Amino acid sequence: MARVTVEDCIDKVDNRFELVLLASHRARQISQGASITIDRDNDKNPVVALREIADETLSPDDLKEDLIHSLQKHVEIDEPEPDPAALIAAGGVSVASDAEDEDVAETVNFDQMSEEELLAGIEGLVPPEKSDDY
Repeated sequence: MARVTVEDCIDKVDNRFELVLLASHRARQISQGASITIDRDNDKNPVVALREIADETLSPDDLKEDLIHSLQKHVEIDEPEPDPAALIAAGGVSVASDAEDEDVAETVNFDQMSEEELLAGIEGLVPPEKSDDY
């Protein structure tokens, strides 16, 4: 049935297991309503997917990227980094630059607590109650 089609695809995708993954992903896309790029000729979706790969109407690399994207649960979005000048103006960050180093070193200024304030805070803490569950 599809033996000739698989043999035609091996030239485009070297690994048979990768070919199975790509063709099955494409067959699922077709069954979900994606448009096909070749004549169906009364073939089922897996055969149509293999014929598309064999005829190079679809790039195996594009199919691979689409497969990876479909399997991802969390897609990272690159958010723009905050402007250092705006942070300096806000007073939260001081930026130190080194002429030899192209990297920008950022240091965050936190409110500093005196030793007496720290000891007073520690003395005010209440120890957790012991329970019989442990």
